[in-house]
Amino acid sequence: MNSHRAEPGMMFSVSHKTAFVVDHCPYMAESSRQQVECDVLTKSRGQGMIPLAPVSKSLWTCAVECSMEYCRILYDVYPLKKLINYIVSDSEFHILNSWRQEDQSTHELMSALAAVGPPNPQEDPECCSVLHGLVAAVESLCKITEYQHEARTTLMDTADRVANRGRIICLTNAKSDTHVRMLEDCVQETILEQNKMAAGSDRLMSIQQCELVLVHIFPQGEDTLVSDRPKKEVSSLLTSEVHSVRAGRHLATKLNILVQQHFDLASTTITNIPMKEEQHANTSANYDVELLHHRDAHLEFFKSGDLHMAGSTSRDSGLKETVTLKWCTPRTNSVELHYCTGAYRISPTDVNSRPSSCLTNFLLNGRSVLLEQPRKSGSKVISHMLSSHGGEIFLHVLNSTRSTLEDPPSISEGCGGRVTDYRITDFGEFMRENRLTPVPESPDTEASGKPPAERAKAQLERYTRYWPMIISQTTIFNMQAVVPLANLIVKESLSEEDLLTCQKTVYNLVDMERKNDPLPISTVGSRGKGPKRDEQYRIMWNELETLVKTHVAGSERHQRVLDCIIACRSKPPEEEERKKRGRKREDKEDKAEKNINKDSEDKSWQESERLKGTLERGKEEQGESEIIKDSPDSPEPLNKKPRLEEIQLPEKAKGPVSLLTMWTNRITVANSRKHQEFAGRISSVNNKAELYQHLKDENGMDLHENGKATR
Repeated sequence: MNSHRAEPGMMFSVSHKTAFVVDHCPYMAESSRQQVECDVLTKSRGQGMIPLAPVSKSLWTCAVECSMEYCRILYDVYPLKKLINYIVSDSEFHILNSWRQEDQSTHELMSALAAVGPPNPQEDPECCSVLHGLVAAVESLCKITEYQHEARTTLMDTADRVANRGRIICLTNAKSDTHVRMLEDCVQETILEQNKMAAGSDRLMSIQQCELVLVHIFPQGEDTLVSDRPKKEVSSLLTSEVHSVRAGRHLATKLNILVQQHFDLASTTITNIPMKEEQHANTSANYDVELLHHRDAHLEFFKSGDLHMAGSTSRDSGLKETVTLKWCTPRTNSVELHYCTGAYRISPTDVNSRPSSCLTNFLLNGRSVLLEQPRKSGSKVISHMLSSHGGEIFLHVLNSTRSTLEDPPSISEGCGGRVTDYRITDFGEFMRENRLTPVPESPDTEASGKPPAERAKAQLERYTRYWPMIISQTTIFNMQAVVPLANLIVKESLSEEDLLTCQKTVYNLVDMERKNDPLPISTVGSRGKGPKRDEQYRIMWNELETLVKTHVAGSERHQRVLDCIIACRSKPPEEEERKKRGRKREDKEDKAEKNINKDSEDKSWQESERLKGTLERGKEEQGESEIIKDSPDSPEPLNKKPRLEEIQLPEKAKGPVSLLTMWTNRITVANSRKHQEFAGRISSVNNKAELYQHLKDENGMDLHENGKATR
């Protein structure tokens, strides 16, 4: 009883009552101009037979079919407590059913519509108006439903607090925007009149909120006379919206979107459904089936952000989104019980299509289908299951994340959970920085701006915009060098001194990257040594940029910090080229070291000389373009190209000597003792020997490369 007294007005929402008003006036008999082919015997038709001409539906037929689809989807997903009152309006109104639960079925409505028949084009249009149906819809909303009566009986003395809200959907062919405003005024006046009558009656309830949805239907190929208008508040009791839609498939798509908006529905497309072809029994093809259900079936997706959306746009319907799930055939027992967190009724979007019919019959025969999330990499995740219970099909939500039945993760000891590396120390510091203290109310605090509670909420929101909870999911919060910037960027406004501190922090990170300092990158779950140094810094810069971007709207100085990061991330071309060549050199040396480690010390002299020559040629090629530093302490590369005489041999190079050079020198010395040294190398100067020393011409004159001859 106390729970009912807390918020009795929330017991019945606007979607509890929906009154459909369909215009039955003579102009609704006009053709929609969307042709339907009736001649399906094109190939087998004999000679002399006249083909059947295509037909087109009337505006009335389009309105009835689309409204029936609206009702069918609603009854499939909500068999109880979501009621529809169908009204036809011409020279008078015709109420086809009541609010009673036994009258809520498409069979009852279709039988009543068959009795009404199509509009009469010969009827006087002056006597017909959709106003009769709108007045009857307002009067119907004032009537008490079974569920409202039960709630009033339960609440007893608080019966006047039971909410009475409803929605009116009017399908008509309006003349102009002025005509639409006249319909809105009529509904508003009728609500006021009916509320006065309901105030003195025990059988009626006053309308507390009414939503009017006017759908203007016009034939294809014509220009609309009514403009679209989003929902606006006409009065405290009435809100109105206008949709101008072409008849035919555009109207069907519009009402499909409206039923999703009105009853919190979502769309799921089941892909890769294997079906045997009728023409070829031994072959099969994959089909897709779209299902509608309650939005809560995707709640886990929205929480985790792992949602694969497939959207299709239409000029009249706007954006239509659906979640794609893949048909899965696992090797499990069909009667196996699965841990489900929810079950929701489904309704096929195209109930008469062959793929939808086959899927429905497959499920109604007692079979179950597991659905997985389509992923480009990693193991598949089975998140949903389709199964029937008592002749009704449900979409079951399987637990694809951490189960609530498991032991919670232990933060301190790490027992019972898969996640143990929480940022416990940082969270303690975070709590100290955001500690709440009571503040006495005074005119000074109110006049200063926001109240203390609002300022505290705003600060808490700023501090938690980007705050990773696990150590292995962050890099910058594990670096002491980023602490000054991380502490200042969350402030509501930055001073000039704060800006300089942030910029200095960014410059320190650039200096760390130049020196090739290691970063605290987590290697959990990765094979080998983890990402390379360049990849580590790329991850660090991306995370730092993400942190600053979340606060960039705070002030102009926040934007300057972001600009500084972007400017420092862009490397000059020569530095990028140098790092690229440095990576090539490291790869070559790694390969050479592996080859050396595999060789024994007594390797042949020819093999060692070949390896040494390969290394020297590689270093000479790199030295001709640029000197590459071996360590952060090596000098920067020269801008000008060095001459050949200035290049030193690897054995005599300054700075740290690589392991490959030491090993090559050792092999060279050992092998030099096993053979007689080449005479030319012994008499050479600076490892250079003059070739053809005794070559002279017939006159006894020596030839030199400068082109001059000497005696």
